[in-house]
Amino acid sequence: MIYRVRHVTDYTYESAVEMATHLLHLSPRPLARQRVLATSLVSDPAPTRRAEEQDHFGNPTAWLYLEDPHKRFVVTADSLVEVTAPPPLPQETPPWEAIRGAALTRPEVAEFLFPSPSLPPVEAARAFFAPHFTPGRPAGEAVVEMIAHFREGMAFRAGVTTVSTPVEEVLRRREGVCQDFAHLMITGLRMLGIPARYVSGYIRTRPPPGGVKRAGSDQSHAWVAAWLGAEAGWVEMDPTNSLFVTEEHVLLGWGRDFGDVSPLLGVILGGGRHTVHVGVDMDEAAGHEAWAEGSAPGR
Repeated sequence: MIYRVRHVTDYTYESAVEMATHLLHLSPRPLARQRVLATSLVSDPAPTRRAEEQDHFGNPTAWLYLEDPHKRFVVTADSLVEVTAPPPLPQETPPWEAIRGAALTRPEVAEFLFPSPSLPPVEAARAFFAPHFTPGRPAGEAVVEMIAHFREGMAFRAGVTTVSTPVEEVLRRREGVCQDFAHLMITGLRMLGIPARYVSGYIRTRPPPGGVKRAGSDQSHAWVAAWLGAEAGWVEMDPTNSLFVTEEHVLLGWGRDFGDVSPLLGVILGGGRHTVHVGVDMDEAAGHEAWAEGSAPGR
């Protein structure tokens, strides 16, 4: 499936911003299951200086340095991405209790086993998921049941949480958005000894004919990848929609929690109060094939 993804972030400031530096995670990450055919990242005002690199986790990033006063800042990310579904879970996976020991032998996996800046240990999160992880149960079997039942008693409701809402409050309220549900699942899995990372991206805006619109579309989306052993590797799950990630998901990047892959993070001088509007569209790329063949906008 080929998708056109357009993500617009529009800041309006009360007074002029004299200088600003912004770190962007808005370019899709090339993967075995995801081919980035074209990508464009444009800001208004244009930056005085721009730098592109990979972060610690290998995600593509852009740094924008603005040195001219401005009262509005708009970033438009436009990408064309070909996506296939991840491979299915292997029929056999190790008991979940064995995952921690195997992960500790792999530094690139082990770093997702421990608490992170936004996700300290929460015993209630472990208890929330523990009924699915009975003694000796295969890890794959446990996560299949876990994701199928995650949204039971959990309401998707925008505006009741913020980027800093702790996992304990999400559990108490039993409501939130994709970021909250991802943080809850990551915390619980880590407490059980299963490495888990936060994945940032998008989900298809409009459903296919006869399909159901996914929760979390029309904005950036978040889900979870859990490491289930050497053979299964990283298994991606979307707790917001209680399903395994499919070809409906476009991945931007991953980290320990939201703070590692915030779509746009900045430091500004001046500005006063501000408002921000974010709009995302991700639809099948019918009619945009020419862009992929060499007519992509300039970076």
